[in-house]
Amino acid sequence: MVFTKKAGGKKTTSQKAARPADGKKGRKKTRKETFGVYIYRVLKQVHPETGISSKAMSIMNSFVNDVFERIAAEAARLAKYNKRSTISSREIQTAVRLILPGELSKHAVSEGTKAVTKYTASG
Repeated sequence: MVFTKKAGGKKTTSQKAARPADGKKGRKKTRKETFGVYIYRVLKQVHPETGISSKAMSIMNSFVNDVFERIAAEAARLAKYNKRSTISSREIQTAVRLILPGELSKHAVSEGTKAVTKYTASG
């Protein structure tokens, strides 16, 4: 513990970070955010008895990130065309209609509308 004097005569204490046994400074492991938890929840809703390997989870995570980036980029483009600085649910919906094919697009739009309605109702 290190004691230091602050202005006004008060003593404060500060803890020094503990070093690993080898004497090198420890580095915090950077956290990687993934959609893994949400993919797993959906899997359990659809097929409660089925598991997923880490490699399959990695592939699914890449897929979700890819679709997210495509929709976000298309929505940003649409906002720019219409001289808007904010992406609204309308731009997202139009982007989904443009990116996803046929029936998949219709299902995605209806699920998105349902989610937005639920969110606005919750306050």
